[in-house]
Amino acid sequence: MTDSADGLFDLPASRQSRSTPPTGGGSLAAIPQASAPLAVRMRPRTLDELVGQDQLRAPGSPLRQLVEGDHSMSLLLWGPPGTGKTTIAAIVSHQTDRRFVEVSAVAAGVKEVRAAIDQARAELVRGGRETVLFVDEVHRFSKAQQDALLPGVENRWVTLVAATTENPFFSVISPLLSRSLLLRLESIDDDGIRAVIAQALVDDRGLAGAHTLDDDALEHLVRLAGGDARRALTYLEAAARATESVSTGSTTEARAIDLETAETAVDQAAVRYDRQGDQHYDVTSAFIKSIRGSDADAALHYLARMMEAGEDPRFIARRLVILASEDIGLADPTALTTAVAAAQAVQLIGMPEARLNLAQATIALAVAPKSNAVIKAIDAASVDVRAGKIGSVPSHLRDAHYGGAKDLGHGKGYVYSHDAPYGVAEQQYAPDVVADAGYYQPTTLGAEAAVRERWERIRRIIRGSGRDT
Repeated sequence: MTDSADGLFDLPASRQSRSTPPTGGGSLAAIPQASAPLAVRMRPRTLDELVGQDQLRAPGSPLRQLVEGDHSMSLLLWGPPGTGKTTIAAIVSHQTDRRFVEVSAVAAGVKEVRAAIDQARAELVRGGRETVLFVDEVHRFSKAQQDALLPGVENRWVTLVAATTENPFFSVISPLLSRSLLLRLESIDDDGIRAVIAQALVDDRGLAGAHTLDDDALEHLVRLAGGDARRALTYLEAAARATESVSTGSTTEARAIDLETAETAVDQAAVRYDRQGDQHYDVTSAFIKSIRGSDADAALHYLARMMEAGEDPRFIARRLVILASEDIGLADPTALTTAVAAAQAVQLIGMPEARLNLAQATIALAVAPKSNAVIKAIDAASVDVRAGKIGSVPSHLRDAHYGGAKDLGHGKGYVYSHDAPYGVAEQQYAPDVVADAGYYQPTTLGAEAAVRERWERIRRIIRGSGRDT
């Protein structure tokens, strides 16, 4: 590959852990065999072969300093699948002639982590050779497992390269985060995926010119890849094999991969949806508006388009959680619970099974009664605050628990609501400047009709007879 392409990719999930690097010094000199998956054969071997993530490869960047200057520092790589996290770890190992040891957070425990660090320490003492310890999916490690990594990092017995698809500020312990250089990897854009595919078609390590790819078939693979170069190469390889199985022509001529072959090979229909362009926003907008408009069938259509195109299911779940409050609110108080449950299910189960949870939530929110009273209420309150209508907190509501507070009149005249009839006391709660404001205006739709009736009675009691707005 050349620098002009715009994507990079991980080694496949089937790779085996290694404790010794290939021979040949500072590069991946051991070329994968022809029988290896295409994504393995086409993986970048040096920093200069990496494509995309220009901010990480720039001259003087921390990653380049680590590789070319042979500095010792630990890395935390955060990014979506297929953006090059594992590849970067391998390049750091091989270009600096360090041992490469991989530990999977899915299968390894504290015992395995400590054993890997002990072995690295022994190797360092014995021959002075450093070790790159690659931890895939580090967010799956428990706190105890992450704690087990700290001695090796602090004493520089290992160069830790940890990869995660989750926000590390929530999933990685602070001591480990503070001792590592955080590098953010971005999804590969469509031009990058095209470049990766084009290179694989002609490279001797790839298909070596034995196949051509029709333009519409190329765009189909790009759409299905969803910014994941490894997935794109897997699909390309499947399409190439499908072409070989049906071809009866000369073996010396390049076999053409057309759209029908590509569709059949990956067992998915062509989905006209661009995750990076206007279609991404158009389909997302249509999805939300269909639910808002209570058309469950249309909403399911757009949901299917997003999922088939490889949209991040967490993005879809977040949109549903927002919609539950923005467009339904208290017209169906269970809507938010349903949406949050779907979002949690996406995290717990993952795709493809989580599509069922997203579909259930989509249908539930689409058929639910609708109300935008919640967003109108908070927007109206925010307008007053931004306009400077702040006002002092009424003295009877101020904190009266510290010494001298009562001398200032804090808490004087406060009525404990539970001592009042119906648990509601006549009392001013808001500052004077917005004492008569009526931000929340419930509709008469769904369960909010009962909320409206109750809120009107409560507001009359709180504000006193004749002050209801």
